[in-house]
Amino acid sequence: MAFEELLARAGGVGLFQVLQICTLLLPALLVPFHILLENFSAAVPDHRCWTHVLDNSSEVPTNLTREALLAISIPLGPNLQPDQCHRFRHPQWQFLDPNVTAANRSEAATEPCVDGWVYDRSTFTSTVVTRWDLVCSSQSLKPLGQAIFQAGTLAGAFVWGFLSHWLGRKPVLVWCCLKLAVSGAGTIFAPNFFIYCGLRFLSAFGLAGIIMAQVTLMAEWTTTRRRDVTLTILGCTYSTGQMALAGLALALRDWRNLQLAVSVPFLAIFLLSWWLPESARWLITTGQPEKALQELQKVARINGHKEAEQTLTIEVLASSMATEATKMRGSVLDLCRVPVLFQRTCVMVVVNFSLMLSYYGLVLDLQSLGGNLFLLQTLFGAVDFLGRAATVLLLRFLGRRTTVVGFFALAGFCISANALVPQDLQTLRVALAILGKGCLALCLSALSVYKTELFPTQLRMTADGFLYSVGRLGSITGPLIKMVSQAQPLLPPLIYGVFPIASSLVLLFSLPETRGVPLPDTIQDLEGRSSTAKGCGNQQEVVIMESTWI
Repeated sequence: MAFEELLARAGGVGLFQVLQICTLLLPALLVPFHILLENFSAAVPDHRCWTHVLDNSSEVPTNLTREALLAISIPLGPNLQPDQCHRFRHPQWQFLDPNVTAANRSEAATEPCVDGWVYDRSTFTSTVVTRWDLVCSSQSLKPLGQAIFQAGTLAGAFVWGFLSHWLGRKPVLVWCCLKLAVSGAGTIFAPNFFIYCGLRFLSAFGLAGIIMAQVTLMAEWTTTRRRDVTLTILGCTYSTGQMALAGLALALRDWRNLQLAVSVPFLAIFLLSWWLPESARWLITTGQPEKALQELQKVARINGHKEAEQTLTIEVLASSMATEATKMRGSVLDLCRVPVLFQRTCVMVVVNFSLMLSYYGLVLDLQSLGGNLFLLQTLFGAVDFLGRAATVLLLRFLGRRTTVVGFFALAGFCISANALVPQDLQTLRVALAILGKGCLALCLSALSVYKTELFPTQLRMTADGFLYSVGRLGSITGPLIKMVSQAQPLLPPLIYGVFPIASSLVLLFSLPETRGVPLPDTIQDLEGRSSTAKGCGNQQEVVIMESTWI
């Protein structure tokens, strides 16, 4: 392929690619911190109403135990534990008599927590929930905040996917890092919950641009043979970030300190990322061969290929990329009006929505599994790492389509089976959830490889932005489905399980295998490849490996 030859003249994979990977791994490590941050910063601690007898030191009787004072101040809830949202209107001293029956207790007048709440601060000294009392009648504000954050990634995916097609990959990466650093750090100064949500929205807006730009830059500056390994390393870094978040949250028990710790480093990344060159692929396909040549020569110098000054010239570039460079840039409308792209887009819409719906339905609700929150996050990150690390071998031996279909269906079966396991079998429930999470993580990595190979360079970021937006609709819908769990507890896990199974079947019968097929640069590449495949169905497959990851 033409650009592969140009990249080979610039040194192929060398020092530049190593430096680029090291630079891009820094934001990759921190991205999961922001996505999963509210598992810790918005954790809901045990709580009860503030009462005069229990919490006003001047009124606490000295001859009674704390358990006795709790019994006369707080009624029992449905689980026979102290109610978290009500207190007795007046202390019920008669309850100290052991002969008092449950019927007598139920007749005592209660009231909401009019004087506030007392929180258990043994795990977290402060969270967003304790800061603005997001409990009881205000408990729905927490999932609202999560939905607003996901809406920010949705809006960011749409906007940055479009702008990166016109402005380039590097500007999107650089300015989104600055934006995330400022808005993320600014949340600690929010005077109320709604301003906090607005700043989280802005953080998510920038986060979407970072995710898309860093993946595309790495994919388009890596040779075909090494792309799968390189970008799988990037995926494993995301998984490492999930595990590191548990350790950071364990060390920083205050949500403000945690928020600063995950936001300020992006300011350093903003300064560091200026050295990165723009994607030469993108420059060529958008009709900027002179700038593409400068970037290729810069990469060649870093890779130690000084002779590239003579071998990489504008004449060589023009002759090698004449067809691509003279094409008009692709339009987002091409995703709908070109038949091969329309089919691929429709299928990927279904698959991306299902994947993100199930994925975020699991990872944003760790507390529902019970147990140690830090350990659960570490286990989820570890199985995520193993799934992504195995992606390279699975893609090499099974291919893109088989890998995605098989593990997507397996994830659906694990999640559906979890719905049928009794609540008291917590270990089995956690095991099934972790296995399902690992399969979804593997699918996320493998699907991103597959997705990037289905679309040409002209439309790769545009298609990625559109599909990422659709996926974020799923990530918004996933937590919202949890709202029906009180009335229909089996419905959410069944939805999370059925959608992946159905989507895997759609993908299996609708999309081609892309293992060993070079990245398409133009729409004409796809159309020509499609017609060739129809006429030469048994032609030997090219053994060059290529893939990308998001």
